Amino acid sequence: MANAAKRDPELSILMAEDDPDDRLLLVDAVDEAALHLDIEFVGDGIELLDRLHRVGSGDVDDRPSLPNLILLDLNMPRMDGREALEKLKADPDLRQIPVVIFTTSQSPDDRGLVEALGAAGFMTKPSSFQDLVALVRRLPEYCRQPTGGKTRNRADRAPNPDGPGDDSSEKHANGH
Repeated sequence: MANAAKRDPELSILMAEDDPDDRLLLVDAVDEAALHLDIEFVGDGIELLDRLHRVGSGDVDDRPSLPNLILLDLNMPRMDGREALEKLKADPDLRQIPVVIFTTSQSPDDRGLVEALGAAGFMTKPSSFQDLVALVRRLPEYCRQPTGGKTRNRADRAPNPDGPGDDSSEKHANGH
């Protein structure tokens, strides 16, 4: 079941995360960071792909739009983040959406796999709320930007000399 934290969004994030505590912490961190983001949550890779494939279907007022960024947990039931990322990047209608892995994993194998599959970043969930706020403040750097009806990927913009850089954190948060 999808749920959302609605704001007056400048950017939209779709997060696949099965842990309700991690969802709540992310919303609180976005509020603390004073970012204008529309955040929608799904519980696993299957719900993520179902949500993304609903774009363009239904009544105009009820149609979801593509997000500017997908945050993807690796360890979820039914379809994990690795398989979901592979399917996203194989889909010509979805591959342009930047995907940042947001996980407790610190495995170099996981990092290497998701980089090879096309993830825009890899963030290890921090153990402190203030570290989470600092990571959340960096999310707009990854976002696909709307430009007059078209979209422009992060790679199409001038490079930012300060980031996003290395996204790993030495700490874990509770959850996946």
